[in-house]
Amino acid sequence: MVETKHADPRLLGQRLTAARKARGVTQEEAAKHLRCSRPTLIAIEKGERRAKPEEIVKLAAYYGRRVHEIVRPGVETVALEPHLRAVVDPASASAEEINTAITELERFAEDYCELERLLDAKPVSAYPPEVSLPRRGSLSDFGEDVAARERERLGLGNQPILNLRQVLEADVGLRVFYGGLPSRIAGMFAYTAELGFCVFINQKHPSERRRATLAHEYGHALCDRHKPGIDYLDGQGRKPASERFAEAFGLGFLLPAGGVRRKFHEITASTGDFQVADLCRLSNYYWVSVQAMTLRLEELGLIGKGSWSLLAEKGFKPRKASEDLGLTRRHAKSDAPYPQRYKFLAVQAYRLGKISEGQLGKFLRCDPVRAREVVASCLDQSFVDADGRILARRMPFEKSLLPSRT
Repeated sequence: MVETKHADPRLLGQRLTAARKARGVTQEEAAKHLRCSRPTLIAIEKGERRAKPEEIVKLAAYYGRRVHEIVRPGVETVALEPHLRAVVDPASASAEEINTAITELERFAEDYCELERLLDAKPVSAYPPEVSLPRRGSLSDFGEDVAARERERLGLGNQPILNLRQVLEADVGLRVFYGGLPSRIAGMFAYTAELGFCVFINQKHPSERRRATLAHEYGHALCDRHKPGIDYLDGQGRKPASERFAEAFGLGFLLPAGGVRRKFHEITASTGDFQVADLCRLSNYYWVSVQAMTLRLEELGLIGKGSWSLLAEKGFKPRKASEDLGLTRRHAKSDAPYPQRYKFLAVQAYRLGKISEGQLGKFLRCDPVRAREVVASCLDQSFVDADGRILARRMPFEKSLLPSRT
């Protein structure tokens, strides 16, 4: 039975109200499902009348929520859903799919906060101050400058950022989640002081596109952090200043001008030319699409304007070209729907007995068998001995690294 004796009725009411609205259910419909009057439902949502355990179970199922989400302890956080749903076009054919993704993003963010609360773990928060967009001058140049400064702040130099997701999660504090979105949407983002800056990336897109989207969304975290947004790949008309800044920042962050120029000159100095094969190799080196690299080289004046259009007109196939050149396709170290830190927090909470195996599976979005495998993979490290045998060793998470006191 659901334990609600010590739960705050007002908090329960707030969560039930938020879940109902997120599901698009009216008070009349919810009251009918609960077989009570609308005034009774209103009293429950206001916290004036304590919801009975069976009522919470019934409403949670109706709203598509886990009971734990409704009755969990802790203070209420400011929801992401209302902010993001406000920017969804309700007439869009994919509105329902987008709203489902928004709900999933909020659940992930709230679960992340719950794990931190259970373990008394402080969230990572190393956001730089927001930047003010200039009213005059080039937004492209400004975005480039901010990208260079941010690379310097994070100690990235001019090298490719092959672990982009890990850098932004561990060194900045972004909460990056992957999930299903309509193909025409690259990603979405929203921020609250309680949940942090949360990003949802379209898992259907290839890794190069996902990386570009993540860098782009980080640009939004720098210039309009408190304004949620959904990034479409087929945006029409003139883009707002914040969007143009995010585009320039993302390109400069992934493809720093100094590094790209140096690699380009190394190639031309060695061969006396810069060919399509060189373009493919350079794209692979920085782990970006061939199109992004071509447009970047055009922007830097290193190759002729319209080079990408010419290649596209001739039917150039980047993936086939990379295969013909024998280039190893890069794969992300983690395509998990949640951050690495989130996973380790969930495993630690389970090992300390703060959550059950069933709850662990819910946090990790998997069945109990897979949850046990995740625990094992987090605790064991594999290595090869002198005879070529693969051995496993239990990782000593609890071992202190501080010098012993004598």
